[in-house]
Amino acid sequence: MLEFYSKAKLPTRFGEFEIYVFKNDENKDHAVLVHGDVKGKENVPVRIHSECLTGDVFGSMRCDCRDQLLTSLKYIGKQDYGMLIYLRQEGRGIGLLNKIRAYHLEDSGLDTVEANIEQGLPADNRTYTFATDVIKYFKIKSVQLMTNNPEKIKFLEDNGIKIVKRIPLIIEPTEFDKFYLETKKDKMGHLL
Repeated sequence: MLEFYSKAKLPTRFGEFEIYVFKNDENKDHAVLVHGDVKGKENVPVRIHSECLTGDVFGSMRCDCRDQLLTSLKYIGKQDYGMLIYLRQEGRGIGLLNKIRAYHLEDSGLDTVEANIEQGLPADNRTYTFATDVIKYFKIKSVQLMTNNPEKIKFLEDNGIKIVKRIPLIIEPTEFDKFYLETKKDKMGHLL
């Protein structure tokens, strides 16, 4: 269940947004950034972004998370309306402690999927229930989903969200994230 808690204006370098927070069953402080009026609209550009402290905040080059986040905000900020849902599910849902342990295993030669499995964890432990609830809360009729992840697309469609278009987020690989991106493509089916 989703319950509106508060909202505030959030001017950013990418445009004017409002930031919403909701109480939810997950007991996590997810954030929703809304640009323009999305209520009841069709074809709303939506990015569902999972938290990545190392990338989003510290600028780590081990992944493309920060680049995807910034690219999404730039794109949404140029549209008449759009939404970014920022989910607090660090490390594809395994948490910061396990993510850093996975990094250590990756430093020893494992890929991102193998590092999770070595710890007895799933390759991807995320859920998008909060995101589908938010889209329904705003009565959005259809979305243009900004993603490379086919599991995210499937989850939303299976939960009643109409996706009219996928907007790819193709980020030029670096020497630091090339193997990571290849693993996401080859082992997780990401559309890169």
